[in-house]
Amino acid sequence: MAEGSERHLSTADAARILGLSESRVRELVRSGMCTPARNGRRYAFSFQELVVLRTAAGLLARNIPMARVRRALTALVGQLPPERPLSGLRIFADGRHVAVRDEGAAWEPETGQAILDFEVDGLARQVEELRPTDATVSQESDPHARALAEFERAIDLEDGDPAAACDSYGRALALDPDLVDAWVNLGRIAHESGSADEAVRLYHEALVRSPEDPVIHFNLALALEDARGAGPAAAHYERALALDPTFADAHFNLASVCEKLGRGPDAVRHYHAYKKLTRG
Repeated sequence: MAEGSERHLSTADAARILGLSESRVRELVRSGMCTPARNGRRYAFSFQELVVLRTAAGLLARNIPMARVRRALTALVGQLPPERPLSGLRIFADGRHVAVRDEGAAWEPETGQAILDFEVDGLARQVEELRPTDATVSQESDPHARALAEFERAIDLEDGDPAAACDSYGRALALDPDLVDAWVNLGRIAHESGSADEAVRLYHEALVRSPEDPVIHFNLALALEDARGAGPAAAHYERALALDPTFADAHFNLASVCEKLGRGPDAVRHYHAYKKLTRG
């Protein structure tokens, strides 16, 4: 498909092209990575949105926190001219941050700050050759490094064997209970498997460790809607929006919840905000 094509793709098409499950695609959209058009209740993805989702999935697999990935990609799209596609850029993980390289320049989208862009792979290999056992000893003795390894293994297992993925996430958390994204991913798996109450518990664990993350409040609200109804969910949709007023899907879901609660004016306000944020 050409980059300039106006064709929009379904969730199933996007999942097949990206090599992700449909549930994973929907989760990335719900977390605010992109705001595809809607065809009724179905998503309709543009080419640019596929690139965003592919990039987001790759960065999350490198253990970059979901909220940071979403902020960086949103900022990057805003920094580029409308005709400039993401597909021509190299977007990568620079430690725990997201960085971009384009035509010799490198910067962090979240801050706009330029970063040094030296080719260091060869030097790094030489250093490692001088002390090959140090890295092995360090990884084996570092619980956080072992937790990250279990976390990455869990991500790889999710689509084919969710139960094994949960076991790996559990081992990661036993090594590092503050690995927030492991709590979040366990919550998502629980919710997708029909265990909304368990998802609520797991998302609360995530919030204890990262109380200012709008995505976790949004995911908790989704689970609360299924487990306990519109009232408890509304508070966390509202908290997500207090932390990030541009979170389009939080406006959309809160509008629906307000309708159920008889809060007509609030529903209209949030539907209007959603349409304003997603208007092409």
